Amino acid sequence: MALASLIVSFAAKGQPPPFHLRCDLLPHTATVYKSGIPDSTAPERAVQEKNLYLFAKILSEKPLLSWETDSALPVTTAYQILVASSRQLLNQDKGDYWDSKKVPSRSSRATYSGKSLLPGKVYYWKVRVWDEKNRKTPFSQGTSFVTAQKDEKDTFSYHPLAAQIQEPQQINQTGPNSYFLDFGKDALSQLQLQLNSSQADTIWIEVGELTDKPFSIDKNPGRNIRYLKIPLLLKKGTHNYQIQWPENVKRNSRNPILMPGYAGEVYPFRYVTIQNYKERLAPDAVRRKIIFYPFNSEASDFASSDTILNQVWDLCKYSVKATSFTGYYVDGDRERIPYEADALINQLSHYAVDAEYSMARRTMDYLLYHPTWPTEWSLQNILIAWNDYMYTGDDGLIKKYYPQLQKKLLMELAGPNGLISTRTNKQTDEFLASIHMSGKFDGRRGLHDNVDWPQTGDFIGSEKEYGGETDGFVYQTYNPVINAFYYRNLILIRQIAAVLKRTDDEIFYTQKAKEVYHSFQNVFRDEETSLIRDGDSTTHSSLHANMFALAFGLIRPADREKVLTFIKSRRMACSVYGAQFLLDALYEAGEDQYALELMTSTAQRSWYNMIRSGSTITMEAWDKVYKPNLDLNHAWGAAPANIIVRHLVGIQPLSPGFETFQVKPQIGRLTSVSLITPTIKGPVLVKYNKSKRADQMEIQIPGGATANIYIQYSPEKPNLLLNGKPTAASLKNGFFILKNIPAGKHTIIAN
Repeated sequence: MALASLIVSFAAKGQPPPFHLRCDLLPHTATVYKSGIPDSTAPERAVQEKNLYLFAKILSEKPLLSWETDSALPVTTAYQILVASSRQLLNQDKGDYWDSKKVPSRSSRATYSGKSLLPGKVYYWKVRVWDEKNRKTPFSQGTSFVTAQKDEKDTFSYHPLAAQIQEPQQINQTGPNSYFLDFGKDALSQLQLQLNSSQADTIWIEVGELTDKPFSIDKNPGRNIRYLKIPLLLKKGTHNYQIQWPENVKRNSRNPILMPGYAGEVYPFRYVTIQNYKERLAPDAVRRKIIFYPFNSEASDFASSDTILNQVWDLCKYSVKATSFTGYYVDGDRERIPYEADALINQLSHYAVDAEYSMARRTMDYLLYHPTWPTEWSLQNILIAWNDYMYTGDDGLIKKYYPQLQKKLLMELAGPNGLISTRTNKQTDEFLASIHMSGKFDGRRGLHDNVDWPQTGDFIGSEKEYGGETDGFVYQTYNPVINAFYYRNLILIRQIAAVLKRTDDEIFYTQKAKEVYHSFQNVFRDEETSLIRDGDSTTHSSLHANMFALAFGLIRPADREKVLTFIKSRRMACSVYGAQFLLDALYEAGEDQYALELMTSTAQRSWYNMIRSGSTITMEAWDKVYKPNLDLNHAWGAAPANIIVRHLVGIQPLSPGFETFQVKPQIGRLTSVSLITPTIKGPVLVKYNKSKRADQMEIQIPGGATANIYIQYSPEKPNLLLNGKPTAASLKNGFFILKNIPAGKHTIIAN
C-alpha cells in the first residue's frame, strides 16, 4: 500500500498511525496499578484514581520524549508534540504544558521544552509527524508518565521492579506425604502456598537450583549454588503462607544492592519439595512470584539451522531477565554487587533482547561512585557510556558525566612511554579519591590488574593448559590488556569530546591515542613472533594479550594472520567474561566460522555445558571445576545474546540512535537465520537463507532509519537483486555493500 493511501486510510478510520512512545528512554510506557508491586501481565489502565502505583518514574526535569514510527513512514520531516496535564485536554489536542508546534526535523526524539513539570504528577503526551511530501499523520495514541517526588535519590529515570506469578510446570507425588515440584527455570523468587490442614502441624519445605537424581533436590550442589530446607508451621484450616527467606549475613556485610521494600526478599530456585503434608496437594496450592526489571519477552526472537545455538540464545536471553531482580546489573545472587565488567556485557545483551536503556544508565551512575578493584573495570565506564549514546542517540549521559569519564581514563597512571601502570607508585590518595576509590574493596587498596577471573585455580585439563582463567598470563609492570582498554578509551573519549564540541580535548585525545598505539607496539609486540607479549619484560604470549589487542584495533595488518592462528590455537582459554572480547575480536577479523564453532561447542568450556549441567541461567564460570564457588545466575556469561545480534547477524548502529545502522550477517556454516531485535527506532527483522544456488536476505527497516546492508560475495553467486531488480553494489572485503537502504521491507538475493 502506498504511503499516501496508508495515511488516508488511518485518517478515514480514525485510527492513529503506528507510533510507540517513550519518555526519558523508558520503552515500557507508564502503567498504573492500584497497589503493591506491578504484575507484568496486567493490562494498561488509564489514570483515574489517586494514590495509584505508577510503573515508570521520570526523574529528569526535561525528559527525552522519543517515538517509533512504522516502516511505512520511511522518512519524516517534522513533528509536533503535545504534553497536557489531563487526559481530557490531550484528547482535545490541547497541550497546556507544551505544544511544540511543527518542528522541522527528521529526528524521532525531542527534549521536553514546556512549562516546568511538577514533582509527583502525571502528564500525558502524544506526537504526530510530517512525511517528505509535507503530509501530516493523525496524532498518536496518548500515553502518560509520572514525575518523581523531590526526595528521589536516583539520577536517571527508571522502572520499579515487576512481578509475575507462575505455576509449577510439573508436580509429582513422591511418597504418601511428599511432593516434588518443578517450575521449569531458575528464578529469583518468592514462594507462596495455600495449604489445608486438619490440625496444627509442621511440614518441611525444600527449595533448590539443581537436582541430583529424579525428583530429588541436590542438597550439596556447591558453595553458592542454592539449597534451603526450612520448616513451616501449618495452622488448622485453609490458609495462605509465604516463605520468609533467611538473612544472608555474609552478603549483607559487603554493602550489596538491597531489595526494595515493596518487592521483598528473593531467593533463587527452580525446584520445590514438600514433605510431611498429610493432605492432597491441590494443583493451584503452590505458586512462585518471580521479581525482575520490566522485560518485554516479545521484543526479540532468534532461530537458526543449529539447534545448539538456538538453545544458547534462549539461555542468554532469559539470563538477562532473570538477573535483573534488583533493578541494577549485579554480579548475581552471591554478592548482589554491581561490577563494571558485568554491567558492560549486561548492557549489550539487554539492548539486544529488549529496548531497555534505563537500567544500564542507573547502574553506570552507581558504579562511577562505587567502583570495584580491577584496573580494566574502571576503563569499561567509557565503553558503557558510548554504547548508551550510540544506541539511544541521547547525549544526556555523556554530557552529564564527561568530567567523571575523563578521570576513569586513569591517565594519571601514565608513565614516560605513555602507557598506564598500577605498579609505578602513582596511585596516590589524591588520585584514588578522584575516581571515588578512597576506601578498600575486598580488603585491597587501589586498583589491581585483573586480565580475567579467576586468576588462579587448580584445574588443568585437555581444554586448557594453565590453572585459572588467564592462560598463564605473566603480570608485569606494564600490562597489554590494561593498555588495550586504555587505547580504546582514548579513541572513544575523543569521539565523545567531538560530540560535545570540546575541540581542544578532541585534539588532545587524538594525539594521546596515537602515542599509545606506537608505545603499545614498541613495548608489547614480539619482533620474532609478531604476537603480543604479556608484559614489558617477558617473552610469554597469552590468549588475552592478543585477543584484547585484536578486539581494540592494536594488531598491525601484517600481523593479523599470525595473531589469529595463535588465538585459535588457544581455544576457549578464557572465562565466560573474556569470551565476550574473544568473540568480538574473531568476528571483527572475519573469523565467523571459528566464532560459531566456539558458541556451539559441546565441550566442558561452553555454553552448552551450562545447559547440560542443569542451569537455566548463565553461570559465573564454565563449570564448577574451574570456579568451585560459582553461582548459577551470572549474566556476565550471557555474551552470545549480544554477539548473535551484533556480529552473527551484524546489526550495529552506525550513527547515534540507529538513524543509520548496518546489517552484516556472518553466519558461517549456518544455512538459515531469523532474528527480531529491538532498537530505539523500532524492531529490525532479518531472515537469511543460504543454498548452493542463492543467498537470500529479507529485512525490515524501521521508520525513520536507513541501513547499510552487507551480503557475502561468492564467485558462484555474482548477481545481486534488490526487491526483484538487478542492482549495483560496491564490493569490499568479501561483501556486497548496499548503502542507505530506506525504511521498509526489502529482499536481497545473490545468485
